[in-house]
Amino acid sequence: MAPNAARSTKAKQKLQDEPREESLQAIVLADVFETRFKPFTFERPRCLLPLANTPLIEYTLDFLASAGVRDVFICCGLHTDQVEEYINNSRWKLGSSPFQTLLLLKSPAASVGDVMRDLNERDLITRDFLLVSGDVVSNMALEPILNKHRARREKDKNAIMTMVLREVGLDHRIKSKGRKPIFVIDPKNERCLHYEEIGPRSVSSHHVSIDPITLKDHTELEIRGDLVDCLIDICTPDVLGLWSDNFDYSSLRRSFLHGVLKDYELNGKTIYAAITSDQYAARVRNLKAYDVVSRNILERCTYPLCPDSNLVSGQNYRFQESNLYKEDGLSIGRTSIVKRKVVLGRQTSIKDRSLIVDSTIGKDCQIGSDVHVSGSYVWDDVQIGDGTKIDRAVVASGARIGKNCSICPGSLISFGVHLADGINVSGAHRIKPMKGTHQDNNTQVEFSHIDETTDATLQASSSDSDSKASSLLGTLPSRPSSQSLTEPSMSEFSESDAEFESPPEISRRSSLRSEFSGDSAPNRDFLDEATADVLDALQNGVSPENISLELVSLRMKEDASQHQVRHAVVTAFMRRVSNLMDEDGQSGSSPNEAVTEVFTKNKEVIQRTLFDQSRETKNDQVDLLMLIQKDAAGRSKGESLLVFIAKILYDLELVEEDGIMQWWEDDRSRSGDMKKVRVLTEPFIDFLQNAEEESDDESEEDSDE
Repeated sequence: MAPNAARSTKAKQKLQDEPREESLQAIVLADVFETRFKPFTFERPRCLLPLANTPLIEYTLDFLASAGVRDVFICCGLHTDQVEEYINNSRWKLGSSPFQTLLLLKSPAASVGDVMRDLNERDLITRDFLLVSGDVVSNMALEPILNKHRARREKDKNAIMTMVLREVGLDHRIKSKGRKPIFVIDPKNERCLHYEEIGPRSVSSHHVSIDPITLKDHTELEIRGDLVDCLIDICTPDVLGLWSDNFDYSSLRRSFLHGVLKDYELNGKTIYAAITSDQYAARVRNLKAYDVVSRNILERCTYPLCPDSNLVSGQNYRFQESNLYKEDGLSIGRTSIVKRKVVLGRQTSIKDRSLIVDSTIGKDCQIGSDVHVSGSYVWDDVQIGDGTKIDRAVVASGARIGKNCSICPGSLISFGVHLADGINVSGAHRIKPMKGTHQDNNTQVEFSHIDETTDATLQASSSDSDSKASSLLGTLPSRPSSQSLTEPSMSEFSESDAEFESPPEISRRSSLRSEFSGDSAPNRDFLDEATADVLDALQNGVSPENISLELVSLRMKEDASQHQVRHAVVTAFMRRVSNLMDEDGQSGSSPNEAVTEVFTKNKEVIQRTLFDQSRETKNDQVDLLMLIQKDAAGRSKGESLLVFIAKILYDLELVEEDGIMQWWEDDRSRSGDMKKVRVLTEPFIDFLQNAEEESDDESEEDSDE
C-alpha cells in the first residue's frame, strides 16, 4: 500500500473512532392545554399572540437556533392551521434557516402527557432533546449546561433529565401568588430530590413533605422557593418511555416530575437542576407574566431579543432614548406625547393631545385626539376614538373602541370587538364578539347583566344606515364615577387562571356560588371557572371535542374530581337551555326544542364524563341525573325540563335503562323539592318498566320453546 493511501486510511479510522456530537433535537409544546389567555385563545393560539409586537413563538425558535438545535418538532392541538400557515411563511422555512427539520405535529391530545406518549410512538426522537414550551423567552447560552448534562450522562445512564431554573428571589414580580413550586436539591451534585407545589389550595401552604429516606441519604439539602421554572428541559429518550409507562402522568411537573422523583427506589432514574441567575429565561405562562416579560423586553433585559432586533421579516424597529422603539410610517400629532418604554408599529397614526406611556401599540392603529394609553397592550389594526382612556388593559387586533370610552385596569378586549361611544369597561372583564347578532333601533341600551367573559352584541347606529357603522356593544355596566382609573386594587395584572377576576358583586362566577353552595371552598374556583368556560363555548358554537379538551386540561390543573366536572357541565348545559327558552327577554324555544338542541349537538361532552357503562352499578349516570334533577328543581319549568332531558339522554344512549332506574329509586331523588320536580317524569319511568317487563316475558317464552 502506498504511504499516502495508508495515511488516508488511518485518518478515516481515527475520525470513526472519535466520538461525534450528534445534532440536537427539540420538542416545542405550542399547546400546553391551559386556559390562561382566554378570550384571545378562542381565536388564535397562544404561541402566535404578539409580545412586544412579535409572535411569541419567534422568541422560542430564536432561542432554539442559538442553542444549536437542528431538528424541531412543534406539537400543536388547537388552531393548528394558523400555526402551520405562520411557520410555512416564516424565515424558519427559508433555505437560510438554521433548522434542518421543522415539522408541525398535529395531535388530538387532551394533555401534555398524551403528547409525550404520542411522540414516543412516532419514533421521531432518537437522541437527547430539548423540551420547551412555545412561550419561552430566553437569551441564555445553553452550551455549558448541555455539556454538563452530556458529561453526567456518560457517567450515569440513569440521569435522564436536566431542568433549567432561574434564580429570582422569593418576591420577584414574575412569581405566582398562588401555587408556588418548591424544588428540593442536593447542592453537592445539583440533583433534584423532591418537587412539590404549595399554596392556598394545598393541605399546607407553609410545609413541604419530604420522604425520611431522602433526609437519611443526603447530608445537605436546599429547599428552593426562589426559582422560576423556565420549562426548558434537556431530556434523554428515556423520558418519553417513562411517559408511556405511566398513563396517569398528564402534566410536566405536578405528575411527571413529582412521580419520577417519588418512585426513585423503583425506577432508579435521576433528574438534575441547572440554576442560572445571570442570564434571562422566562415563560409567558399567564397574563401577569405577559406584562412582566414585555417590560423586560423593553428594558433590554432580554438582549438581543428586543424589538430593534427585528425578528420578523418586514420589521424595521429603531431604538431611541427612553426605551422607545419605532417603526417607519408613523404619524404622531405635534402636541401628542410618547414617552418611556413604548413600542409603536408601522403605519400607526396618533392625533393631537394624546398621551402614550409604558405601552405597546401594534401596526396600522388609528388613535384619536385626547386619548390616554398607559401600561397597556394594543395589538394590530385597532381604532381608538377621541377622548378614550385605556389603563393597564389588553386590546386585541381589529378592535374598535368608540369615543370617550374608559377601559379600566385588567380589562381584556378580544379580536374584532366594537365598543360604542361612551362605554365604561370596569376592570376584570373579558369581552369577546358574539357569533350571532341582535339588532336594536335605539341608540341607548340598558345594561342589565355582567359577565366576566362578556359577549358583545350588535347594535345598529341610528345616525348611519350603513351596516359598516354598526358597533358591537358589550353588556357592561357604567363604571361608578367615584372609581378612579388608577385605583390601586387594580394596579397589576394578576397571575392566576382567573387573572382578571371581577369584584364579587358583579362577577358571573359569583352568581354561580349559590348553585355550588354544597361544595367545599377549595373546589368552587374550579366549578365556577369550568361552568363559565363551558357556557361560553356553548354560546359560541365551539366543537364538543374542544370543549372536552378544555375541561380535561382544567380538571388536571386543578386536580378536580369527575363529579365536579359533571356538576360544571350540567350547570352550563341547564343555563344554555334556559337562555334558549327565554333569550333577551323574548319568547324563545320550547323546553323540548331547547333541550334537544343543546344535548344533541354536545352529546360528546357528556359522554366523556361517564365511565360506568360496563359496570352493574351506574354511579356516574346516577350522579349526572341527580345533578340535573337538583338544577331543574330550582327552575320555573323544571318538571318539563327533567322529563325531556331524561328522555334525550336515554335516546342518545348516554344513560342506560339501569342507570335511570337506579336514579329513580335513589332516596335522594324522592325527598323534598327533588320529589316535586319528578311528577312529569313518572310516565316515562313507567314506560321503561313496562318495556323491560315485556322484554323479560318474551325472553321467558323463547326459553320455553
